[in-house]
Amino acid sequence: MPRKRHTAEQIIGLLRQAEVEFAQGRTVGEICRRLEVSEATFYRWRSEYGGLKVDQARRLKDLERENARLKRAVAELTLDKQILKGAGHCPAPEGNYFSIRGAWRNSSFAAPGLSG
Repeated sequence: MPRKRHTAEQIIGLLRQAEVEFAQGRTVGEICRRLEVSEATFYRWRSEYGGLKVDQARRLKDLERENARLKRAVAELTLDKQILKGAGHCPAPEGNYFSIRGAWRNSSFAAPGLSG
């Protein structure tokens, strides 16, 4: 049996139909057979779309698409940053580096009166 894709509007309509059938005393199994979906799909739809209106479901889907687009953009920028950080013939040193001369001058090993 080929897999069907339902739009958010169709899902909300089917859930409303299911609520009516619940009120008539039908079981979840009967309702799912009538809607031609599995019980797992029905419960997933109910948790995701239960209580939403059609315009709210459209907004939810739009926000999910936008969120996915932004996550991809952040991942690409992070990768670009890592590539640029490692670019060049020699990676930039990280940490506190100081000159040997300055370290000798400021250390307790330097003889009194000697400057580097």
